[in-house]
Amino acid sequence: MERRASPRGPVGRSLIATLVFAAAVVPGWTLGTLTERYTGSGLLDWVVTGLWGALAVRVLAPHASYRPRDAWLGLVPLYNWYLVCVLGWRVALLPFRDWEPREDELWRARWLTGDLIGYWRADPVPVGVRAASAPAGGRRSR
Repeated sequence: MERRASPRGPVGRSLIATLVFAAAVVPGWTLGTLTERYTGSGLLDWVVTGLWGALAVRVLAPHASYRPRDAWLGLVPLYNWYLVCVLGWRVALLPFRDWEPREDELWRARWLTGDLIGYWRADPVPVGVRAASAPAGGRRSR
């Protein structure tokens, strides 16, 4: 008896996204509060919280069709929480995707059909394969 994988429902996905958000934001808040308590600098609190948010964006970005360099946007106060929300919502549905892959991910993505129509699946890149060795989309070899 084979069990077919199916996407999570909205409640399960929401719970996982909430846990991802909490795991990505609460430690930064805690470190920022401790930093402010020991130094007395509210600005340093924001800096530490922003750096933690950028780190969370950097870790989650590759799994949710964002580029790792988008972590720079994670340094923007309050916007980093929005980014973590978007990334958490996307990561909570993996291995399925309800968003289109970026152009550089198309070589490993496939559109699902049947009961899973409307979803994408992009399997992880095997260990040892670099993006440079991926098939070129639209370029002909000589």
